[in-house]
Amino acid sequence: MIGVTSNRDVQVRDGRWSPGGFEAFYRAESGEIYRTLAVVLRDHDLAREAVDEAMMRAFERWRTVSGYDNPTGWVYRVALNWSRSRLRKRKREVPIGSTTSTGTDHVADPELGRALARLSMPHREVIVFRYLLDLTQEEVARMLGVPVGTVKSRLHRALETLRQEVDDDT
Repeated sequence: MIGVTSNRDVQVRDGRWSPGGFEAFYRAESGEIYRTLAVVLRDHDLAREAVDEAMMRAFERWRTVSGYDNPTGWVYRVALNWSRSRLRKRKREVPIGSTTSTGTDHVADPELGRALARLSMPHREVIVFRYLLDLTQEEVARMLGVPVGTVKSRLHRALETLRQEVDDDT
């Protein structure tokens, strides 16, 4: 049966992307993956490169990736892993004192964006997925490839940190 997914103008079969539908998948998902990564990574350029790299890998393996329960999650994880490798490499290459963009302009509240930017990447990820993308804890766990308990723990710690920062600023 062919239906239309919510929030997307893309047809899928039985809840899965059609094997020939990479272009539709790219159009529907790349922007959201980019915005999410820009906030998580705090770097627009790195987020764009990561999405491009992950989408290229998805395209090369589309017959397999399209059959996954969550191809978007697969692309996000590939992009995030690629980004982490680039960040490790950058630490060895970038001179101290250089700056990068914060990626927080995708967050409506500038104060919240600054507070998010100060969180560690694992804590920022769960906050962005859970509250900005409105995913369930189970969906966040699947996207990140971690147990639900880890998501709950990271959410708790991240929210406590954000609360402390908001209290300190007022």
